[in-house]
Amino acid sequence: MSYQSRERVVVTGMGVISSLGEDIDTFWGNISNGVSGISAVDSFDTEGFTSKVGGQARDFDATQYMDPKEAKRNDRYTHLAVAAAKNAVTHSGLDFDKENVDRVGVLVGSGIGGMDTIEKQSRNLIEKGPRRVSPFMIPALISNIASGVIAIEYGLKGPNFAVVSACTTGSHALGEAKRILQYGDADVMIAGGSEAAITALGYAGFCSMKAMSTGFNDDPQRSSRPFDIDRDGFVMGEGAAVLVLETETHAKARGATIYAELAGYSATDDAFHITAPAEDGYGLSLGMRNSLNDAGATIEDVGYINAHGTSTKYNDATETRCVKTVFGDLAYKVPMSSTKSMTGHLLGAAGSIEAIVACQVLQTGVIPPTINYENPDPDCDLDYVPNEARESDVNLVMTNNLGFGGHNTSLVFKKA
Repeated sequence: MSYQSRERVVVTGMGVISSLGEDIDTFWGNISNGVSGISAVDSFDTEGFTSKVGGQARDFDATQYMDPKEAKRNDRYTHLAVAAAKNAVTHSGLDFDKENVDRVGVLVGSGIGGMDTIEKQSRNLIEKGPRRVSPFMIPALISNIASGVIAIEYGLKGPNFAVVSACTTGSHALGEAKRILQYGDADVMIAGGSEAAITALGYAGFCSMKAMSTGFNDDPQRSSRPFDIDRDGFVMGEGAAVLVLETETHAKARGATIYAELAGYSATDDAFHITAPAEDGYGLSLGMRNSLNDAGATIEDVGYINAHGTSTKYNDATETRCVKTVFGDLAYKVPMSSTKSMTGHLLGAAGSIEAIVACQVLQTGVIPPTINYENPDPDCDLDYVPNEARESDVNLVMTNNLGFGGHNTSLVFKKA
């Protein structure tokens, strides 16, 4: 089916919880001004950990969004997801009393799920015995529960499940929600990702992999430095980002404000290695081409690329190589930045928070910077919008993500 003959899918609401704010205006103000949300981790004792920095949602209070008893039964990743979903629904102006809730679905995923619950209940088992393990442990830790809780909150009976694909979870969720809408199974989808893995166990695992930044523990705001030659690993962030997607027909019928069109989506795999990107970047290159084709667009249409840009040696060089493969000489003319330099890497929520960035670029004409870009890497020689935002009338944005397992996603957003 051609792009022209399909029902268009549009963004009508956005919600975010992050180290840079709990509302779109605050979040975007910080992102567009190059503000770092990275700080010394204080949610657990980092003594003995090689990495001690992260992007914590410090001011978040789950009881502002959920009944305290309900919050106690759920993991922090679900708290974040519910809060972001409520913010997105409010932003969209949806009134579910006026909607056919049979045709409203939820697709919110998490790359890891209830890490805090796993950690605490494991400690209970070891220290206090099996009878002290919470009866709420299993539902709290599994990655589909956020979608279920959001549906219960609003009484939504449409398609409901979760995507679990590591750091491509958030963008997979949006892409699959797009297809549900185009297939005709729903009129509205609440979609995105959530992650709360800044815990001792989460850090211990990633530190043991030598995946995280260790060289800037005394200067946290400089630790996430995508494409810079001194980058030494990713910096974990936490939070959630949820978007309200609708068919264009439904959005226009209710008089909704349309912020962007989700025009293109692709999902591929490297089939190479569990944690390392393929050296030739074939999977991501294929994904970028496929998402442009899905959007009925060409490389000449792309005004900005929001990079996965994790601040790891292999990812940033591979991603640069892929952009050159797909865009040829044009690669040097297309602005590309990594907002992970400010948010840290939100793992399963990375794709959806960066989708919000894409929509805001289209809305405002401001391209956010890659901060901490101080010393160029010869293997990373594109236009990374270093350190300061740039004004540009952008009509189409591509945003890419890669995840453990070799997963790749590419989304294309068009100006409404």
